[in-house]
Amino acid sequence: MIPLRDDNPTRTTPVVNVALIALCVIVFLWELMLGRQAEQAVYQLGFVPAVFFGRVDLAQPWITPELSIVTSMFMHGGWMHLLGNMLYLWIFGDNVEDRVGHALYVVFYLLCGFVAALAQALPDMASTVPMIGASGAISGVLGAYIVLYPRANVLVALPLIIVFYTL
Repeated sequence: MIPLRDDNPTRTTPVVNVALIALCVIVFLWELMLGRQAEQAVYQLGFVPAVFFGRVDLAQPWITPELSIVTSMFMHGGWMHLLGNMLYLWIFGDNVEDRVGHALYVVFYLLCGFVAALAQALPDMASTVPMIGASGAISGVLGAYIVLYPRANVLVALPLIIVFYTL
């Protein structure tokens, strides 16, 4: 399902939500400008469980492993990854920010991203595959939206995809 809009008006301007979206877009454009060095940036700024849990050291780290949880939330692996995440954040984040306030929304967003990264890292603490993206934080925002607005109407598109499976 692809959300198109919801029917919840907001009382305040979602400045934090817009800033989060802008920051994700700016970081992604920066990633694109890196060209062949983008992979190094993903390893340096993405969340690598093995580095975080002290099982592997990166040569010349740009940031601390603890900070990589935050930086990884603003990086994305491609246009569809970025656009999908930002669409969900745009539609649902403004209402959550409106309800909880700007400061608490920032804390909640980052906390959800932190918990999601750890939840994915704990099953394989030796993984050297970097995690990037805002999906964990946005999942937390979606959960908050459902709890705060259980009767909200959301207009969605249901793309018809026909998949043929042959043996």
